[in-house]
Amino acid sequence: MDETEFWEIVDTTRERAGDDPQAHAELLVERLLEADPDAVLDFARHFEARYNRAYTWELWGAAWVLLDGASDDAFDYFRCWLIGQGREVFEGALHEPDDLADLLGPFDDEADGDGEELGYAADEAYERLTGADTPDLGIAAAPVDPAGTPIDLEDDDALAVRFPRLWDRFAA
Repeated sequence: MDETEFWEIVDTTRERAGDDPQAHAELLVERLLEADPDAVLDFARHFEARYNRAYTWELWGAAWVLLDGASDDAFDYFRCWLIGQGREVFEGALHEPDDLADLLGPFDDEADGDGEELGYAADEAYERLTGADTPDLGIAAAPVDPAGTPIDLEDDDALAVRFPRLWDRFAA
């Protein structure tokens, strides 16, 4: 599975789910069950690599503003959700996290921003296909700390300056 196919699967299942993260995860599992176990592992590698790439202070700061706070777990689930938004949103957010203010359509703070189940979709599909746990994916381990310069997530003034469009749309 190449990167283009990975993103096509993410996009088509999200569109069918109507942007509901829970339904998206269920449809993603169903779609992966149509593939062979090796393709599911390829999908898992693509997902995990992007999940690790998104482990940055900048994105954590953006998630903090967007979600009105983001614990370690909430930021993990946010990164899964961000991947689920598709290539344009994901890559745009990595390039400039404040662009999420423009990249995201309507945002339901009760449902959006939490894609925990998306993070388990490949594992669930692999287990259902093979009866075994997902093996080691053979990719670099997740970083211990977020990349970049640490941000004081409790400093509203600094967050408003660093993420002015997100702040205006979601915190003001």
